[in-house]
Amino acid sequence: MKAVEEMHVAVLAGGPGSEREVSLASAKGVAGALEGKVRKVTFVDVQNNNFELPDDIDVAFNVIHGTFGEDGALQAELDKRGVVYTGARQKSSEVAFDKILSKEAFVAAGVTTPVSEVVMINEGNCSAGSVGIPCVVKPPREGSSVGVHLVETEEDWDSAIEDAGKYSNDVMVEQLIRGKELTVGIVGDEVLPVVHIQPRSGFYDISNKYPWMTGEGGTDYFCPADLSPEVTEMVQEEALRAHQSLGIEIYSRVDILLREEDQQPFVLEVNTIPGMTQSSLLPKAANVAGMNFGNLCLKIIKLSFNFD
Repeated sequence: MKAVEEMHVAVLAGGPGSEREVSLASAKGVAGALEGKVRKVTFVDVQNNNFELPDDIDVAFNVIHGTFGEDGALQAELDKRGVVYTGARQKSSEVAFDKILSKEAFVAAGVTTPVSEVVMINEGNCSAGSVGIPCVVKPPREGSSVGVHLVETEEDWDSAIEDAGKYSNDVMVEQLIRGKELTVGIVGDEVLPVVHIQPRSGFYDISNKYPWMTGEGGTDYFCPADLSPEVTEMVQEEALRAHQSLGIEIYSRVDILLREEDQQPFVLEVNTIPGMTQSSLLPKAANVAGMNFGNLCLKIIKLSFNFD
């Protein structure tokens, strides 16, 4: 392996899915962070399998969130081309991206996660089943909280199912846990400081995640989260268990809810291509741990080569 500083890095951006604009922002962040730290950076807007890469690239830095970039499809294409790429491989990407498959893996590994049930919309008489209301309704293969709804009352149910059903026929209905929203980054074998996510209103939906994109909402972030050392350790350990239960390589960011009444952490999901702008949560936590954005990107590249 040549020195990272001598590499030509292609930053893969966009994708065909609902998170395209977020991905473009992340990719611009990564490209900017790598400028001057590697030999050359090329920005590649990916729309489908027919994207072109420069002949002399050393590594593809994947920053495509959601469909195609995070679900194993891009990984399969890069494997076929023999291109070294950053982040999780095909199989772990597929499992982590599908909330139903990842939930099964969490349960099998003893990771604490909210009780859930899968509802098939086309079978009629669809209800919250054993989970009951209140609950959370979510499409199983979307990111950035696309199509996610908190169902507080029976009156909320139909509209939540109708919207979630736009993305897939199978919909996950999950136990509603009330408490602090947390996220924990993992890079290699290093567990980063816990970030507390505090939406200014409602829950951490797409408008609160990306107010620059939606023109509404907003969220405050606290890192390290104001938790006791004991709870911090428990949250970080549960995050690492979740990451490992899915077999994820290189890095991830684990979303957790800390139940209000007893400080029990519940793992919601693991993001294999987390946001990567200067203000995103993984870079924010890495910075608190003493690793600036540019060095975080370099470390991800180095770990990806060591894995291959």
